Amino acid sequence: MTESHVDTGSAAEAHRKARVAVLSWERTDADIADPAHRARVADLTRHAGAQIAATAFVAPGAQVFTERLILGERSWIAAQAVVRGDIALGDDCTVNAYACLSGKVRCGNGVRIASLVSIVGFNHGFEDPDRPIHHQGLVSAGIDIGDDVWIGANAVIVDGVNIGRGAVIVDGVNIGRGAVIAAGAVVTRDVPPLAIVAGVPAKVVRRRGDGHRVTPSRRGEAERALATLGTRVAADWRQVLARHRTGDGYLSPEADGVARPSARHLCDAFEIAAGFGAVEEALPPEAGGGASRSTTVARLQALQDATTGLFPDPARPAAAGVPPRDDPLALYNVLAVGYALEVLGAKPRHPVAAVDIDAPPLGAWLDGLPWADNAWGAGAAVDAIGTGLYLNARYFAARGPLATLFGWLTLRADRTTGLWGRPSDADGWLQPVNGFYRLTRGTYAQFGLPLPYPEATIGTVLMHYRANNGFAGAAYNACNLLDTIHPLMLCLRQTDHRRAEAEAMAEDILLRAPERWQPGAGFAFADGQPPGLQGTEMWLSVLHLAASVLGLDHGFPFVPKGVHRTNAAGLGL
Repeated sequence: MTESHVDTGSAAEAHRKARVAVLSWERTDADIADPAHRARVADLTRHAGAQIAATAFVAPGAQVFTERLILGERSWIAAQAVVRGDIALGDDCTVNAYACLSGKVRCGNGVRIASLVSIVGFNHGFEDPDRPIHHQGLVSAGIDIGDDVWIGANAVIVDGVNIGRGAVIVDGVNIGRGAVIAAGAVVTRDVPPLAIVAGVPAKVVRRRGDGHRVTPSRRGEAERALATLGTRVAADWRQVLARHRTGDGYLSPEADGVARPSARHLCDAFEIAAGFGAVEEALPPEAGGGASRSTTVARLQALQDATTGLFPDPARPAAAGVPPRDDPLALYNVLAVGYALEVLGAKPRHPVAAVDIDAPPLGAWLDGLPWADNAWGAGAAVDAIGTGLYLNARYFAARGPLATLFGWLTLRADRTTGLWGRPSDADGWLQPVNGFYRLTRGTYAQFGLPLPYPEATIGTVLMHYRANNGFAGAAYNACNLLDTIHPLMLCLRQTDHRRAEAEAMAEDILLRAPERWQPGAGFAFADGQPPGLQGTEMWLSVLHLAASVLGLDHGFPFVPKGVHRTNAAGLGL
């Protein structure tokens, strides 16, 4: 062998080693057994608290300055990666060139970390504006990354994030199975299992294995439809009220299309007018002409039973022998009348004594509700209980058994479905989903508290929506849509789980709404029925909620102020 051949061979081997240092997936057993690599591992064991598996590889040029490092079987760290702090990587993990892992970071098995990723398991203190940040110390909640996670180039994960098994964070490349593209995702909150997240801040765009692509966004179309409809309803809502105004109140078709005397009609009129910021225009005329806020307030207050604090409907009395708290209208009117009084700047005359009870009787009441076969009815009762407690706390300084109520609900929530109650053979998930809306509206939403299992809830609600083909015919009504879009809106305040699917549903609602508005008459509760106050108020609220999911609610003139309001009162009241 000539000297030139030796030089050529040495140069080729040096080039191969330099390549392996950066493209460490090309390493061989010989590279791992190389004396220089063994010396590197021994040095890291002595000086970096390292426990490195026999089949793992740390490239020359990797910047490893850890207090503790665990590197599992077949895992590797490429050249120019920066690894510092307290780092644990399981089996088959890869840290590519120029990635940076800092602070306390735990990775499961099969975690792929691309180039220029930054995973920062600590934070600087910065709350005190009178002290320099570098004097405020460091805090570390740590980052926990589950198995089989791919973190794409330029992604950033901040302290305190947990990424579940099978989650994916991608950057600008086709990754197959749905091809998610994201330029430098910034992960600031927990990522659920099998989610694909993208953006700044990162949001869930879909889940791996869903088996379908999210339909292309129709955001622009939906926004135009909302603007067109907003112009129509703003011009027409007074005519809708006038259409149903009687001598001293209102009479309007209900959910079944039949018009019956009820206190609800007056309350629906106030809900509509208040949503457009003109509650005075819903005041019914007095016998002698004109309109009086004080007379109307007194009329609504007079509906309240002084003993129970409930609001039985004089036009629709309960059957003989039915206790007041078992009268659905007396319970519903806690909401309808209570909020009508609020938008009029008034309050009930009496506390709602029926809900201000000790823990054992409240627990017995909740236990006795028909969760198994009428979860909607059970949720409606909880809605009234929660609203009664809200009215008591706000207007009568009586906190009542709020802790008992929320404790019971939290312990009874199904962690698999996120709901209360079970599906039935007759109508599937309709009862639990619709009951979830009623229950959470008067409790978690009303008081601004987080839901127990928002990701599970979103999955169940979307499954219900798809199982009914987005609803059709008589099922495409204000109730079914309200009871799906409100839970999604509420859950998406806590998580981005399957947000794209929820947004597609919201877009569909907005695109289908303009054809249902009847000029000068409003919305029917369901197709084929006459338009009325109940249908109009509920559909306007549905549209506001759908627009809210899409971040378009600022462009719609109706904002619910009563039963369907979206701003929580909070426990501070």
